[in-house]
Amino acid sequence: MNTALQRVQLRHLHCFLAVARSGNLRGAAQALAVSQPAVTKTLAELEDILGVRLFERGRRGAEPTAAARALWPHASAVVAGLAEALQSVGGAAEHEHLVLGALPTLAPSFVPAVVQALAEAAAPGRPHPASGGPRLQVLTDRNPTLLERLRAGGLDAAIGRLAEPDQMVGLSFEHLYAEPLVAVVRPGHPLLRRGTAPPGDLGVHLLALPLPGTLIRHSADSLLARLGVGPAARQVETLSASLGTELAVRAGAVWLTPLGAAEPALQDGRLTRLPWPPGATDEPVGLLLRTDAAPRPALQRLVGAIREQAAQRRAALAAALAASGSG
Repeated sequence: MNTALQRVQLRHLHCFLAVARSGNLRGAAQALAVSQPAVTKTLAELEDILGVRLFERGRRGAEPTAAARALWPHASAVVAGLAEALQSVGGAAEHEHLVLGALPTLAPSFVPAVVQALAEAAAPGRPHPASGGPRLQVLTDRNPTLLERLRAGGLDAAIGRLAEPDQMVGLSFEHLYAEPLVAVVRPGHPLLRRGTAPPGDLGVHLLALPLPGTLIRHSADSLLARLGVGPAARQVETLSASLGTELAVRAGAVWLTPLGAAEPALQDGRLTRLPWPPGATDEPVGLLLRTDAAPRPALQRLVGAIREQAAQRRAALAAALAASGSG
């Protein structure tokens, strides 16, 4: 038997894949929840076993060599195959761990619907299943961080946005739906008395805006520019749906946000939408996956739940748009 085959361990392959996906040792260490020196040591062990150099380290990170590119698909297949084999053992699938990444603006409405659909699929007819289905962890962050974590193997899937081509290497994007940008305030806000006309004095109110550099902030800035509102002195920047809600409810802020982030507060009456403007830019929402990831049964169920809820979301948004147009 090949001595290298006897010496290679699963931890070597996990480390190799983490470095290959993240493109640097720091990202691999974060994905594996170990120290960077531990990643360096494990990678050096694998290179010694194989007798080849796998990565060229430099200022741009860790560039895979020809040997690494040849090893990559085989290492992915080995790790995925072992995971599938373990799932086939009685009870293993029930305890599988999935990590889903999502934009903070999706956490209040869309993600809970996905979690509920996944739970119902695992235990149909049982409203509060004690077991059955994978253990799901949900992490929220900005889109670039989600992409980096997904590529490094720290996420199994993500619900986010399409990025520039260099950020999408090794990842796939499936468009799910488009979330409209809305302006929301608390009931009784002075702007509500202005009817459908865009307010000329919007800038005197506290504005709650998305973080700079995000696509939704660009949409918000474009909307404000169309309304003739320049840079406001009084503004708070956040992607937190809970903070945006509290700023609008307690501080009387005008919160510009994707509809899904404000939906819970709109439904319970804490917030209401301003009746303007029509044609605001939508935020595209999509499913992100690694192109080298094997479709494990648990991940397939998660993807199915995401697609199912996205279809329902598209239908609900289309119905709401039709109702507003007819009214």
